[in-house]
Amino acid sequence: MSRLIRTFAALAVLGLAAGCSSMTGVDEASVAGAATKKASPAPASPFWVDPASSAAEQIELWERQGRTADAEQLERIAGQPVALWPAGEIDPAPAVASATTSASQEGRTALFVAYNIPHRDCGQHSAGGAPDADAYRAWIGKFADALGGSKALVVLEPDAVAHIVDGCTPGEYHAEREQLLGEAILRLKQQPNTQVYLDAGNPSWIQEPWKLVDPLKRAGIENADGFALNVSNFQTDAVTKTYGLRLSQDLGGKHFVIDSSRNGNGPLPGVWCNPSGRALGTRPTTDTGEPALDAYLWIKRPGESDGTCEGGPDAGQWWPEYALSLARNSKS
Repeated sequence: MSRLIRTFAALAVLGLAAGCSSMTGVDEASVAGAATKKASPAPASPFWVDPASSAAEQIELWERQGRTADAEQLERIAGQPVALWPAGEIDPAPAVASATTSASQEGRTALFVAYNIPHRDCGQHSAGGAPDADAYRAWIGKFADALGGSKALVVLEPDAVAHIVDGCTPGEYHAEREQLLGEAILRLKQQPNTQVYLDAGNPSWIQEPWKLVDPLKRAGIENADGFALNVSNFQTDAVTKTYGLRLSQDLGGKHFVIDSSRNGNGPLPGVWCNPSGRALGTRPTTDTGEPALDAYLWIKRPGESDGTCEGGPDAGQWWPEYALSLARNSKS
């Protein structure tokens, strides 16, 4: 469709039966070329807004086509900071460096997801990841180097721990995965202004949070800033916060962040992939009213497909009509 959509074509994606994330990245040229566009972060949000997002590109297209009312609706997405998912299949450094440079110029924090763990997504919608442990270490090293001293927040490996707990990832890979996650946390935390939150699934997936405690500890959660919940899922803020506080207590008070990108109407029972009638949720902010909850974030990029279901394109592909539905259903 647009320059940015073409840029995103090579990106890896997330989309499993628990309802996790799609993956999106952006190359250096697209970020630099977007400097003439305008986007401003939401009030109370310290996070950087990507001025060349798919939503911003869609707005331009619809305005040219005369769909001004629809374009206005999409401002609810384009004006918010969302995480970038640098593709695992290529060098992440250009995308990461471009985003952090732009964010630093505004004095803001760039949001990222690192998603390239070997044996990713158990061979499902987002199968792939690094071919082996050494390749993953090299990829994480490039990712971390590109962050430099800029302010950044990284959500590390959606699904990776939860897939250990639910048994989807074969047992022979568990020890290596936990070791790689621990190493990734330590490597990312070498960057002086980087926060790292290790993904811990969502309340509808691993319903007993205590089951996550030991795997998270083996994966080095003590060296991370905390854990992330509800990535690309639709569980409400209230349900997820309650779950997060229980898990936090079991982890000695670890903090957490919540993906509120599409949970405005909560989940649609029995449907995890592109459920209809959903809405945008709480806008990204660090003003949560709960000391252990560091932020509500838009980790999943609203408007990107969960997979080829309910009429959607491949996982991670921009789906403008679904984005429009999320925006129209939003309460703010």
